[in-house]
Amino acid sequence: MTDHVTADRAALLAVFDREMREHARPDGPGVRVERAGGIVRQVGAAHDWNGVVWSSPDLDAERADAAIAAQVAHCERHGYDEFEWKLYAHDRPADLGARLLAAGFEAEEPETLLVAPVADLPTEVVLPEGVRLRTVRDEADVELMARAHEQAFGSDWSRLRHQVLARLKEDPDHFVGVLAMAGDEPVSSARMELYSGTGFAGLWGGGTVEAWRGRGVYRALIAFRAGIAAERGYRYFQVDATKDSRPILQRLGFTALGTTTPYVYRGTRP
Repeated sequence: MTDHVTADRAALLAVFDREMREHARPDGPGVRVERAGGIVRQVGAAHDWNGVVWSSPDLDAERADAAIAAQVAHCERHGYDEFEWKLYAHDRPADLGARLLAAGFEAEEPETLLVAPVADLPTEVVLPEGVRLRTVRDEADVELMARAHEQAFGSDWSRLRHQVLARLKEDPDHFVGVLAMAGDEPVSSARMELYSGTGFAGLWGGGTVEAWRGRGVYRALIAFRAGIAAERGYRYFQVDATKDSRPILQRLGFTALGTTTPYVYRGTRP
């Protein structure tokens, strides 16, 4: 049984690596994907997400150092405030993280890569009394998303605000924003990215303000998005889960495939 589960996980990870990383598509308007020197990276303006999404599994120490140096030069040349190398635990060489640190990247909190077949997830939306869900339709709704996010996570949403507005206006067919409202107040928000040409949809956000935690809002947001993804024919959900959301998602049927750590280069800013 254990061998069967391990084989299933390995097969699923191989599909994820191929579809979502090696053959990555741009994740929004105005960005492009470049392939060179054993890596795949996304490139856009300063307010976009810029970074490496895949590196070749046959990178040796010398080629890895050359690829890292090329990304540092790329970041400096374009004047990015931040450039991320999204490292997965199975990436090679085994000391790639240490090499990124030596080159000036900073490691942020690791997250768990979780994947689940959409068809296996519940789609019935069960909400606490007084809460309703609605999709994000316009700029006013995006501001409500920002308010919920900042209250839930305590972090600035200005860069994400720009990205969400761009997706909503220029590529709405591949983006779903969801608000959980209690009266006129947003108590949670979440996003779903639909990756065209793959079988994957990505779940992002899902932060709930403290007073409403533990009451099923997060699970309702998952179910709501699962219903939409199923209707549109997507096979898998992918989540980079924090330590708080991981147990909830695993109880719903998500499988942990490994960890992913953002290594961020912030250049020579004072």
